[in-house]
Amino acid sequence: MAVQERYDTRPFGPDITAGTGVQLLILEALRRVVGLSTVGWLTGCVFAVATWVVLTVALRRSWPRSFGMASFGMANRVTLARTILVGGVTALVADSFERRTPVAVLVALAAVALILDAVDGQVARRTGTVTPLGARFDMEVDAFLILVLCVYLVVPLGPWVLCIGLMRYVFVAASWVWPWLSGALPHSMARKTVAALQGVVLVVAGAGVLPRPAAALAVSGALALLVWSFGRDVGWLWRVRGLAGGPAAAGGRDRAEEGLPAMSRRAGPDR
Repeated sequence: MAVQERYDTRPFGPDITAGTGVQLLILEALRRVVGLSTVGWLTGCVFAVATWVVLTVALRRSWPRSFGMASFGMANRVTLARTILVGGVTALVADSFERRTPVAVLVALAAVALILDAVDGQVARRTGTVTPLGARFDMEVDAFLILVLCVYLVVPLGPWVLCIGLMRYVFVAASWVWPWLSGALPHSMARKTVAALQGVVLVVAGAGVLPRPAAALAVSGALALLVWSFGRDVGWLWRVRGLAGGPAAAGGRDRAEEGLPAMSRRAGPDR
């Protein structure tokens, strides 16, 4: 079985390794161009290694179920590119606690990562390479980017902004205690819109183009909408728990898996 797993994951190896190499090159470029500190550089390196490890393990477990894909796939390459950008954002955010971070570079990396979120799903559908792994990979990148942007805004706005980035992880943890929370949710355009809004608002607030009170008001509004969205879904899951055709049979995906659903590429027609 171990030999078979090594054989199955072999086609994906070069992509993951190349992605790690590009991540390290980006970090070195940031060090030379914007003076990335040692803390920021090391944080980025940890992110790169962790990404390599997690992707390798995930591919080993899921490749036999990936619909016969013979390569990493263009959609996953787009998501990997987004991951590299998020690694750069993570390094700059870690750097911001030691010195003044070049905001323009941080915002540019985060903005491109958010824009590309609309690309990988389209590529997956058009190339017929939609997989559960691709959807989960995309979702984890989105969720982590939101969390990192929240960390960046702690200093100017306060620790309360972490509620946005941590909400999805708290929901997942709660689903381990109350399994009915891991039920599937029906498609919701409102949920997708609220989720997409989080990244936009956080990037604008981080860019410093708004006065601090206005930025705080915008972020608090985004948080209120996110609480409403999660609350509505929790209420729906509670009402249909244990019913035939309830969460386990519904046509959506688990919010516990998707987290911020509008920002994930789904494993199906709505990916």
